[in-house]
Amino acid sequence: MEMTEIFPKGQQLPNEWFSGQAFLTPLQAKDHNHEFSTGCVTFEPKARTVWHTHPKGQVLLVIDGVGFYQEKGKAAQLIRKGDVVNIPEETEHWHGATATTPMVHISITNYKDDVQVTWLDPVSDEEYDSAHHDS
Repeated sequence: MEMTEIFPKGQQLPNEWFSGQAFLTPLQAKDHNHEFSTGCVTFEPKARTVWHTHPKGQVLLVIDGVGFYQEKGKAAQLIRKGDVVNIPEETEHWHGATATTPMVHISITNYKDDVQVTWLDPVSDEEYDSAHHDS
């Protein structure tokens, strides 16, 4: 699969919040006009977030590749270029690339006061592997 880069790959994200190689290019910071931030996140194959929540929700716009989105207690969903994922507030979830394909998404993440994310536990290899069988 050929990837078409819209934004630069950015800086590698910390291993405490991501498994594998994931990168962020910030696009818009919270300011006096915007109660959200936006960023372009590139997930190399097998990369994924840890389980996490957002106090005011998040929207993902998948702009390239194929990946997964999973809410706690539900089957993983395959997401691909052109998909829009609307994540409700306080919903425990993870997202990332498949084992064989990268995935790039724009994240639009709302703030509640000064908080936009609560990082939780890593997605286990068993949970990640089962996503490939659920979808």
